[in-house]
Amino acid sequence: MQANINTRSFIQQQLFDLQDEEYKAFHSKLMPTIHPDVIIGVRTPALRKLAKTLLKTNATDIREFMSVLPHTYYEENNLHAFCIEGIRDYDECIRALDLFLPFVDNWATCDCMVPKILAKYPEHLLPQINKWLDSEHTYTVRYAMGLLMRYFLDEQFKEEYLALVAGVESEEYYINMMRAWYFATALAKQYDTTLPWLIENRLDIWTHNKTIQKAVESYRITKEQKDYLKTLKRK
Repeated sequence: MQANINTRSFIQQQLFDLQDEEYKAFHSKLMPTIHPDVIIGVRTPALRKLAKTLLKTNATDIREFMSVLPHTYYEENNLHAFCIEGIRDYDECIRALDLFLPFVDNWATCDCMVPKILAKYPEHLLPQINKWLDSEHTYTVRYAMGLLMRYFLDEQFKEEYLALVAGVESEEYYINMMRAWYFATALAKQYDTTLPWLIENRLDIWTHNKTIQKAVESYRITKEQKDYLKTLKRK
């Protein structure tokens, strides 16, 4: 345990050395679910650089750091996320995500974690996404939806994936926001297949209207499409 304490103290010191007080004040306002006292104030590029450095020079320490959860600071979580991005083996990456996702407690950490290795194994990733969609943890579910949005709305797209996202029932704001974001992105990439979900009112009213709002704000949707989508708003 002493080694874990020393490792955690070492990592935290690295983070406080990168602290930007003005950024802390600004970023805290964007994170309503996180108490300002656990936000150090480290900019994302600096965190990514630190993650790469630690993976190269302190691999043993960083693995130890990643094995002891939960973390204390928001930036520790983001550092953990960026270290997972550095994993080059698919199975190891999934194990790391399975360990970490239940401890993710905010949208930013959830959405920033994009391991490149996942894109190489879509056939293996889909069953994992289905498993995460059934999780009791808010940000595990959000993460699964984000993967469907990122990797399965282009050449890997199937209409059934729309139903997977629509089928998630939750009163959690950050899950429902991701549902709307997913469907807005689906409109941008698979317009003809996604549009019936709005025309036929297959989504709950909140997600339906939020999808239209986000789609109208998108630069990837034409003016004509936006004008039509506005006519589909529900009361």
